[in-house]
Amino acid sequence: MDERAARAWTERMAVRPLGDGRYAVDSESGATYVVDPENRSCTCPDHAIRGERCKHLRRVAIEISTGRVPPPGERRATCRACGAETFVPTNAVPALCPDCHLGPGDVVRDRESGKRLVVAGVSDRRADEVRVGPDNRLVAAYDTNAAYPRDDPVVEATYLGEYAAENPRRYSFPRSRLARVDNAQILDVPDPNV
Repeated sequence: MDERAARAWTERMAVRPLGDGRYAVDSESGATYVVDPENRSCTCPDHAIRGERCKHLRRVAIEISTGRVPPPGERRATCRACGAETFVPTNAVPALCPDCHLGPGDVVRDRESGKRLVVAGVSDRRADEVRVGPDNRLVAAYDTNAAYPRDDPVVEATYLGEYAAENPRRYSFPRSRLARVDNAQILDVPDPNV
């Protein structure tokens, strides 16, 4: 290990995300430098004058790879569905961890009926904020949703059997009510709704 790599691992430094993919590195000497890992630049003299890959650039890489700071384009967040600490894209709304994230086209299973659905979208609004149906009832107020957190993000989805229709009907569910279905389940298990 060369000297700069060793110092990156052993010296006391604090790394803080600044946004726009840049990080502030507070060094052991008391100086603060700005590191941009995507452009491989640092404001320290070692990098700026000598053009070397300095200990600050290396320390930011260490902090990102060990999961202590978010990588460029991401931010630290608490998953709205399960409460886990995670990194999400900067513009992710709602903030969901990789295990809870659903996107348009994902196939899910309704934990109540066992039926499969195709996700149309995930709202940044909560089940106790979204009103649906002819009676304008809150998603959280439906009896079948009573067991799920009222503050769950709302997922809009269409039953698999209706998905190919010209104007498929969308239904709203609390996120926790839906379980992700893997590709094997999509192909091998008949859907009672088809």
